[in-house]
Amino acid sequence: MHGDAEWGSIPGLVRAAAERYADAEAVVEGRTRISYVELGARVERAAAACVANGVGLGDRVAIWAPNTLDWIVSALGAVSAGAVLVPLNTRFKGAEAADVLRRSGARLLFVTGTFLGTSYVASLRRAAGEGAGSGPLPGLPALEQVVVLSDDAPADFRTWKDFLASGEGVGEAEVRTRADSVAPAMPSDIIFTSGTTGRPKGAVITHAQTLRAYEIWSDLAGLRTGDRYLIVNPFFHTFGYKAGVIACLTRGATMIPQPVFDVATVLANIAAERISVLPGPPTLHQSLLDHASRDAYDLSALRLVVTGAAVVPLRLVERLKGELGVDTVLTAYGLSEASGIVTMCRRGDDPSVIASTSGRAIPGTEVRVAAATPGTPGEVLVRGFNVMRGYYEDKAATAEVLTPDGWLRTGDVGVLDDAGNLRITDRLKDMFIVGGFNAYPAEIEQLLALHPDVADIAVIGIPDTRLGEVAKAFVVRRKNAVLTSDDLIAWARREMANYKVPRVVEFVAELPRNASGKVVKGKLRGRAGRQP
Repeated sequence: MHGDAEWGSIPGLVRAAAERYADAEAVVEGRTRISYVELGARVERAAAACVANGVGLGDRVAIWAPNTLDWIVSALGAVSAGAVLVPLNTRFKGAEAADVLRRSGARLLFVTGTFLGTSYVASLRRAAGEGAGSGPLPGLPALEQVVVLSDDAPADFRTWKDFLASGEGVGEAEVRTRADSVAPAMPSDIIFTSGTTGRPKGAVITHAQTLRAYEIWSDLAGLRTGDRYLIVNPFFHTFGYKAGVIACLTRGATMIPQPVFDVATVLANIAAERISVLPGPPTLHQSLLDHASRDAYDLSALRLVVTGAAVVPLRLVERLKGELGVDTVLTAYGLSEASGIVTMCRRGDDPSVIASTSGRAIPGTEVRVAAATPGTPGEVLVRGFNVMRGYYEDKAATAEVLTPDGWLRTGDVGVLDDAGNLRITDRLKDMFIVGGFNAYPAEIEQLLALHPDVADIAVIGIPDTRLGEVAKAFVVRRKNAVLTSDDLIAWARREMANYKVPRVVEFVAELPRNASGKVVKGKLRGRAGRQP
């Protein structure tokens, strides 16, 4: 087993991978195929450009783009220049992205051109085009440059090609010196999670934590050299970037990034690229198994599936093994505040354990449940090397979740069995998961409350056959308002990421509240046909 000490930092890992797996295929994107040596060279060019443009150790560099080769190169380039990466959710609208850019103090932003019919640049201009700053987006004074990952860019912004060319005066030795000055204990990234308060919080994770966690992940999953890994999990999420890009770098596996989840594309990619590794939420694998033309594709190379985050039916595990011949199906549990990984099943675990639990604590960590008696549900607590350094510039929020003796309060409710397997039974904070995305009712409620006709609002998750769960909103209209559910849903689609948008709206005269004024969500779940 290689160790984080061997590489020291993510730039050290990139260089080691370029040497160790030199001619092996590193990334496949359409007709573009690049080897590990070529990937290393491209990352160094991107790092040189970051250095040339004043990016220093510890500066925040953000990226707002789908899964592509350019995302991999620009992100690893920034990190190799000593920057702290701030990935932005591609589902964000302009105001949501601007808020994270402002709070992280990002100096440089890599942004996609147009994605899914949306111009990210235009949405940012609308959200941050006015203000006292002098940079490309006056509403974001710390942001000095915006690099558009395409062949053309509007005035005040730069193209990717132009940005790379600007680094040509920075020599290889200077780039290597900078990369070598990145210490293991330095932050490698800040992953912003939507907190239940509705305000995103940035979990600060170091190079050493990242490398150790995903060395362990690769080891437990059995990822190996020559594996071909279809990365559908978004790169802005730990599951995509770290269990994807970083894990592949540790083992010399081939990355095939897929920017949009589309079942037909997944099937075509598995067949054409002989995909052997396909992690993702259970909905991804369920839709794969149920696709009408599945039998038309050769899926025989598939050997490893890692899933989790939501309920995993035993039937799903059995079908993956029986119908698709997948050797290894594993479940795991993690959160951004714990480097994205807390527990994981082991190869050889019984299918019932894999389906009904998220496995056991990974090496170097402890998991306990704060319950009155063993075997009963309680809040899941984690302690170990994987726990974040804290929330970025938010001491109060950090103090709420990190105990003085190092335990992270996850906010999830779970049960530990005698073998140490963790089963997540509930979400302390009412979070629900929409097609693999965490949705937080408090955040959605705050956004919906901005509608002029909404007097009071409560949101819960309800079951959905396609996405697992979706939002349902209980709304009290303002006096004399004639707001319809269609009106509110259409408004919400303009104001928030699609996965947060309620699919069902029910108008009520008042919300059920307890003596202290809090909404009794259990009663709402009962009305919606869910158990409290």
